[in-house]
Amino acid sequence: MQAQATGWLDRIKQALTLPEGDLLRDRVYRRLWTSILISSLGGQITLLALPLTAAVLLNATPTQMGLLTSMEIVPFVLFSLPGGVWLDRVRKLPVYIVGEAVLGLAVGTVPVAAWMGWLTMSWLYVVGFILGTIYTIAGSAAQIVLTQVVTRDRLVEAHAKNALASSGAEVVGPGIAGALIKLLGAPLALAADACLVMVSALILRGIRVREELHHVSGADFWRDLKAGVRFVRHQQLLVALACAVGGWQFFYNAALVVQILFATRTLGLSGETVGLCYVALGAGTVITSVLGHRISKRLGPGPSLIGGFAVCGLGWLTLGLAPVGALGVAAFAAMLFAFGVGAVLIFINFLSLRQAVTPAPLLGRMTSTMRWLILIPAGPGALLGGWLGEHVDLRASLLFAGIGGLLLSALVWRLGTIRNVAVLPVLQDLGTESTLGAEAQPGLLPEVGAQGAAAK
Repeated sequence: MQAQATGWLDRIKQALTLPEGDLLRDRVYRRLWTSILISSLGGQITLLALPLTAAVLLNATPTQMGLLTSMEIVPFVLFSLPGGVWLDRVRKLPVYIVGEAVLGLAVGTVPVAAWMGWLTMSWLYVVGFILGTIYTIAGSAAQIVLTQVVTRDRLVEAHAKNALASSGAEVVGPGIAGALIKLLGAPLALAADACLVMVSALILRGIRVREELHHVSGADFWRDLKAGVRFVRHQQLLVALACAVGGWQFFYNAALVVQILFATRTLGLSGETVGLCYVALGAGTVITSVLGHRISKRLGPGPSLIGGFAVCGLGWLTLGLAPVGALGVAAFAAMLFAFGVGAVLIFINFLSLRQAVTPAPLLGRMTSTMRWLILIPAGPGALLGGWLGEHVDLRASLLFAGIGGLLLSALVWRLGTIRNVAVLPVLQDLGTESTLGAEAQPGLLPEVGAQGAAAK
């Protein structure tokens, strides 16, 4: 009996022990991963509480919901390209840390405004704009920080583990958010997000990466900006990725602006029930985050990404056809599960592919250019989704997104540029080509791994 118990304990210990060489064994990456986990937990509260505040407390129309989503997207259009040039000239980690702190302050203004009786849709529009600005600048910096901590050949693995951190938060976050919304109301629930994001910023302050800035004489802002755009334009894979993921963003935002309204007004769900349904989103992302690296290795990064488009489209279409009642609630949860699966497949491969083909001095401008390109269609998608929801029917927005997502996956598959990427590309050496511009040259070279970064 004792031997059997000892055997079970050994199995449990073995299951909990990280394999040799696992990224989470590295102290620097583990700290970054923990920060992502905590920040994502807070983000889940905002994901539910902000639109619920608009829809329930302020009785927002579908058009106003579309405007709220668009206000988070406008900063990407305005600031992505100049922000990328600036990021290539400064250290990325401090930008990331300050961004997290400002994010917490902006979210924290909502419960204060609600308590003072000042909260309006205009206030939420301003908060949405600030959030979008932080996502634009600090979000790009965060993606580059990962390349300073992890070697390029392990980017898919790192992005999958980051997605696992986010999806872990998505499993427990919606339940916590739903409980907080029921107990405190949606505006006050946002105070919890503000606290969590501040904790994330404090954790990031303990990370150390080596990034030396080597400014070249004759720096020219516009020349360097055009150099980044020109680099993306001359990379066939990056152009194909921008067009494909931009199309997906169009349909995603058309569905996003109405899905909370559809759940609360058509299906009649309470805020707490909506939060419980969002656990399905977390389940989808957890499963795919665990298996995503293996799926990508087996099918290839390109086919896996296209599969993500199809899964998302199928989820939106299912919800658009759902009846009112128990089946409708199940369809809402199924849509969220499908989106979790599809979005992880899309982004762990999208981020890895674009970073794999970009030299370190151009990472800031490539990241900002790609984010700018893929989010240009997001604003019109949100506005069109809101217009369809208000002037036709909430279902119309979901059906439009679902059919569009499926057609997009078929078109991208047929064109072949992305479908044919079976393995992660190898970085091409551009040497001292002048098109790199007068930017900051990171002192931590791509060949130096996470272990080397920790040692330094």
